[in-house]
Amino acid sequence: MSNFQFVFQKIVDLKSSEKTQAEWLLSNALSTLHTEEHTLEQLQASKAEWEQQMLLATQNGASLAEIQLFQHYIEHLYTKIEAKLIDVKKAQFAVYNSRHELGERLKDEKVWLKTKERAKQQFDHSLKLKEQNELDELATARFIMSAP
Repeated sequence: MSNFQFVFQKIVDLKSSEKTQAEWLLSNALSTLHTEEHTLEQLQASKAEWEQQMLLATQNGASLAEIQLFQHYIEHLYTKIEAKLIDVKKAQFAVYNSRHELGERLKDEKVWLKTKERAKQQFDHSLKLKEQNELDELATARFIMSAP
């Protein structure tokens, strides 16, 4: 009995490898997005904390120079937050692209796996026909030999 060997097995393996690579890229993109979002949250918390400190300093009669220092640092944090928001958007876009790419790779792999499955079914069918023909020949030969 012969074994099934798919002619395009290397393509199936390549498509599987591409899918795995796309999964890794999506994982990396999600990790980057999580990191960017966490950094953004930290910046926003820091800005809120400095605004609270400036408010307390204002209430406690701090000098104008101290209040200006607070204000300049808060503006600096605001600029960093704006830049980080852009980074988060870029990371979200990278995740979107990675998900799309993974979807495409999954479709490609599925098409080739279905093709392999159909080829295997055809192989099994032809093997069964061959076996049935051999059994029919044996039965015919026995019938002819047993006939007087």
